[in-house]
Amino acid sequence: MPTVFQWKGHRFFFYSNEGNPREPVHIHVRRGDAAAKFWLNPPHVADSYGFSASDLRQLVAVVEEHREDIERAWHEHFG
Repeated sequence: MPTVFQWKGHRFFFYSNEGNPREPVHIHVRRGDAAAKFWLNPPHVADSYGFSASDLRQLVAVVEEHREDIERAWHEHFG
């Protein structure tokens, strides 16, 4: 599970096995027992549990802010 970055106790990462065929570029976020998955194009919530609506809005903004870093890390890892 490569970690792309951390932000205020949230870990932004992806799984090394992202399905076959591989899903489009996305990022997972975990903090404690809460987890979410965000699509990047455009940035929005794909799935979540344990985060409030306010948390998710803030996380979407963080994903949008770091979108280029996430895409770069994805392509470096998966080739």
